[in-house]
Amino acid sequence: MTAHPSGISLGIDIGGTFTDLVLHDPAERRSGSLKILTTHGDPVLGILEGTRRLLGEAGVEAAEITRIVHATTLFTNALIERKGALIALITTQGFRDVLKIGRERRYELFDLSLRPPAPLMPDHLRLEVPERVKVDGTVLTPLDLAAVDAAADQAVAAGAEAIAILFLHSDLHPGHEVAAAQRIAARHPGLSVTASHAIVREVREYERGSTASANAYVAPMAGRYLARLGAELAALGIGSPLLLMLSNGGMTHLEEAGRAPVQLLESGPAAGALAAAYLAGGQEARILAFDMGGTTAKLSVVEHGEPEIVFGFEAARQARFIEGSGLPIRISAVDLMEIGAGGGSIARRDAIGLLKVGPDSAGSEPGPACYGRGGTEATVTDANLLLGYLDPSRFAGGRLPLDRAAAQAAMQRLAQSLGIGMEAAAWGIHDVVTEAMASAARTHLAERGRDASGFTLVCTGGGGPVHGYHLARKLGIRRIIVPPEAGVASALGLLTAPPRVDRVATLGRRLLAWKAAELEAAFGELEADARAVLARGGWADDAPAPERVVDARCVGQGAHMPVTLPPAPWPSGDAALHGMITEAFTAAYQERFRRPPPAVAIDLVHARVVLRGASTGLALPGAKRSWEGPAVTHQREVLAGGISATADIYSRGGLRPGFSASGPALVEEAGSTLVIGPGGRFSVLESGNILVEVG
Repeated sequence: MTAHPSGISLGIDIGGTFTDLVLHDPAERRSGSLKILTTHGDPVLGILEGTRRLLGEAGVEAAEITRIVHATTLFTNALIERKGALIALITTQGFRDVLKIGRERRYELFDLSLRPPAPLMPDHLRLEVPERVKVDGTVLTPLDLAAVDAAADQAVAAGAEAIAILFLHSDLHPGHEVAAAQRIAARHPGLSVTASHAIVREVREYERGSTASANAYVAPMAGRYLARLGAELAALGIGSPLLLMLSNGGMTHLEEAGRAPVQLLESGPAAGALAAAYLAGGQEARILAFDMGGTTAKLSVVEHGEPEIVFGFEAARQARFIEGSGLPIRISAVDLMEIGAGGGSIARRDAIGLLKVGPDSAGSEPGPACYGRGGTEATVTDANLLLGYLDPSRFAGGRLPLDRAAAQAAMQRLAQSLGIGMEAAAWGIHDVVTEAMASAARTHLAERGRDASGFTLVCTGGGGPVHGYHLARKLGIRRIIVPPEAGVASALGLLTAPPRVDRVATLGRRLLAWKAAELEAAFGELEADARAVLARGGWADDAPAPERVVDARCVGQGAHMPVTLPPAPWPSGDAALHGMITEAFTAAYQERFRRPPPAVAIDLVHARVVLRGASTGLALPGAKRSWEGPAVTHQREVLAGGISATADIYSRGGLRPGFSASGPALVEEAGSTLVIGPGGRFSVLESGNILVEVG
């Protein structure tokens, strides 16, 4: 079900380098966009400046905005850079080191300098209180409320802004956590309190505690940031409520975002996958969504028009591609591979004389050398400028003219350190960063049993169309789709997000031990909670039947997998329901492992409910019916692999549906440039998308 909103929508996506804004008017079937540098000292200032400029350029009054959807990388960056709040942990006596011990395994066996992911709170603020509940609910040790008071007082005296509470088996029996949270909130009203069961009701104390700690860590800054942003937008005259993008590709309202801001950690990257699915999903069955911005590149698989969703990921990894090197976060999220490869990624000579690019980035402050804002190190954007891929006068819609001389000076210094020519250094940067993304894509696809050659690459972000052609060649992909306004596609993707609520609870029994009425009640409780969240956002009438999922495994296995179950109503008889779930589990097991499960009992680990409101479709204009001047504007020398070629330069606004041409060519628009290499061919589809056939 898709609903077109009335009134004008505003999408705001804050990235590490650029803040992208999109206005969409469904009545007039038109959009306007703006890309400005992110103001890291105070991101709200950049949003306000960009909103004023975009409204002025589009001739739109602030009061005409009826919907704002926002995504940001601020909170995940706070985790990575350890710039969140000072927090404390209050846990069951004897378990203060759960987060320190972690999974008790080395993620890189032979690395003698390995650094395990450290807890988000200092050692002296991991505090214990007497309490203990058995897995069956038996209270072995009553909660000592005086000890809770003392622990909270100690945390506050040490300057803690937030407290995470983690008690043993609280996923099944949260009573002690509820009592402790209420006690602390009453005693210290200004303190942010996160009870682990309120964020994720799953087994395993380490994962649950890590997620609760991450929520506590970002909650104070999230509360201040969201409150201020909402107030400042209201002061501009925008009366519509602020909505937030979730990591799972849905959106939520301010109250739910403030309750559990950990759900927003991957909101920006999720928007890019959603945009690719929406803008090209109807034309292509299997998509590899590739979004490259100024700081990072993101890759995700989209099949059947939907990005793949996982129910957990790792944040702030010490080793970017190695599982176990980050903090486990047990929330639903778009399944992404993210690497530190963007326009601002810094190139340097490493200790053994090789060219390395990233993962550190010049960001927006000072930015690449060519921004003319004080940057002195060569970056990917500097390389692309010197290779001829970027027009210095039209970058970011002409709002940020590039300084070619500054880029040459930075590149010359790097080239001299490597003992090669400047052009070779520039191509080396482009090739090395593209190979890093290709390696990430191969890993991402291989882990999911996919072959890249069967996918169409959909390129978004300011850097996606620039690197997409060479990336596709490295992966053996033959088709590329580039949607209109690809540079701000993530902000546009925000406006397609449906309201969504995910809820989970521990089941913890064998399938045959459950009665049909008990399982129905367990799922019914989760669904009622999810519907209440949607209702508070004004979406109560939009939600269709919820999706029911169970995490299950064979008895004796440690890992479990999600199994999508048939929609309600379910059989009322125990045997019929057991048969239905067994059939679904067998099919899911067969699909994943290509063999039937062993003939043993089935464990039900978690119940999950996914409730989505009506998808907010966009009335997109499709291909242009009026064109802005000639298609070919001029020619320019470009470099690829040390070979110089003359490329035709096309203005995207001048390309008619059905138009086609061969490479080498560049197609320029305000937020990005599409590079088509020699041997490639591109054509304009009726949808307005550009299809590139890789030579």
